[in-house]
Amino acid sequence: MKKFLLGTVALIALAAPAAAADLAARPYAKAAPIAMPMMYDWSGFYIGANGGYGWSRQCLDITQVGFVNVFSEGCNDKGGGIVGGQIGYRWQAGSWVFGLEAQGDWANLRTERVFVNTPLLATNTWKTTINGLGLFTGQVGYAWNNTLLYVKGGAAVANQRFDIFNTATGIGLLQADRTRWGGVVGVGLEYGFAPNWTAGVEYDYLFRESDSRTFVTGNLAPISVTANTRSDISMVTGRISYKFGGYGAPVSARY
Repeated sequence: MKKFLLGTVALIALAAPAAAADLAARPYAKAAPIAMPMMYDWSGFYIGANGGYGWSRQCLDITQVGFVNVFSEGCNDKGGGIVGGQIGYRWQAGSWVFGLEAQGDWANLRTERVFVNTPLLATNTWKTTINGLGLFTGQVGYAWNNTLLYVKGGAAVANQRFDIFNTATGIGLLQADRTRWGGVVGVGLEYGFAPNWTAGVEYDYLFRESDSRTFVTGNLAPISVTANTRSDISMVTGRISYKFGGYGAPVSARY
């Protein structure tokens, strides 16, 4: 009996390696690539609307009425609403974003001031009005996925009207209406909240040099009035834009 058991064990030990050799090899499964987060694409054309608040420092120095040297009236600050639209194009290189933009806004920036420092115009009022703005700028920004911080600079244009009228009667004495060019610098923060939609906030400072201007005198004709005028404008606006094109293709790790 003992010899029989020993023989059986020996047969099983000899058969085990042969059976293992007959088993099929385990199939090799290649690891799936690791998907990376989808990156926001800032490239492409966009169009949108903006609105906010602006304030202007407007200065007037009347230098001559006829042949009489007059006075320096000084500066006055006033704020008002701004609303308009923008259109532009951006292209992206890595995390850097470059762009060109044109912006146009209706504005309601008005100042009024009564002349008190000269007997020539003691009871008259000086009024300035800025009712239109245009910005033509280049942009450089840095993007963290769908968040973009940028600076901008370029040319600015404003439609501005100057009036002097009798304070008691409202009769106009002289006026000048013109389009003035200057420069603009600004900074903005924008967020892509959907593949084709962005929203942001922007600050812009518009500056123009002193300009000598001869007014149309109307009821004071034929007396001419010459003045130096200066205006600086600051504006803070909220913006929303529709971007043509959406997210780029998702990035995957490859082995």
